[in-house]
Amino acid sequence: MPEVIFSGPEGRIEGRYHHSEEKGAPAAIVLHPHPKHGGTMNNKVVYNTYKTFVDNGFSVLRFNFRGVGRSEGSFDNGIGELVDAATALDWLQLQNPDASTFWVAGFSFGAWQAMQLLMRRPELEAFIAISPPANMYDFTFLAPCPRSGLIVQGTQDSIVEEDAVSKLAEKLNGQRNIEIDYRVINGADHFFRQHMDTLVEHVEEYVSENVQDFIMRGQIRPDRKRRQLPKTA
Repeated sequence: MPEVIFSGPEGRIEGRYHHSEEKGAPAAIVLHPHPKHGGTMNNKVVYNTYKTFVDNGFSVLRFNFRGVGRSEGSFDNGIGELVDAATALDWLQLQNPDASTFWVAGFSFGAWQAMQLLMRRPELEAFIAISPPANMYDFTFLAPCPRSGLIVQGTQDSIVEEDAVSKLAEKLNGQRNIEIDYRVINGADHFFRQHMDTLVEHVEEYVSENVQDFIMRGQIRPDRKRRQLPKTA
């Protein structure tokens, strides 16, 4: 899980990157929560999502948006942060020119950014949105949503209303050729305290099932190596 530094539009961007040993392995980026509310790439939800991708043979990048940690620049109300995410995806693609597929995942503010990136980058083939803030930001840009994916939400989230996320998932699921796997974790708050293992189980199940689909299509060899990481950052 080496530290990486790459150039962004406002200077350096700090990240953590795992490179799969398997040629043609899938690749993913993971986006963190709101920078003005303590969100960083070391958030536990972000780290454990990153770890799940690693355990399933992906090359994975998580990084700090501008103005967070050692990343240069300052918060730009989501506009510059989307540019940072696109820059991170560019960097990931350079490291993985033979990747079988690219995914994007995000938590809270990061989920909003992830879905916007999904609309702009057709090479992204799947998404994971954890607690997407549908009651705070406009998600009508997903018309239509270009890819199927997973949405996970807690019922006791006092920041992101479950009802708003449920309506978003239902709306997306109604679109042609789109399948949204919407999973609700009873009792979970916004940060999935006391429910992190359950969150990880849902993400692991979704990722592993789709990786198996890629294997069946011959995109990834079934003997790919799995690397284990500790459960907490």
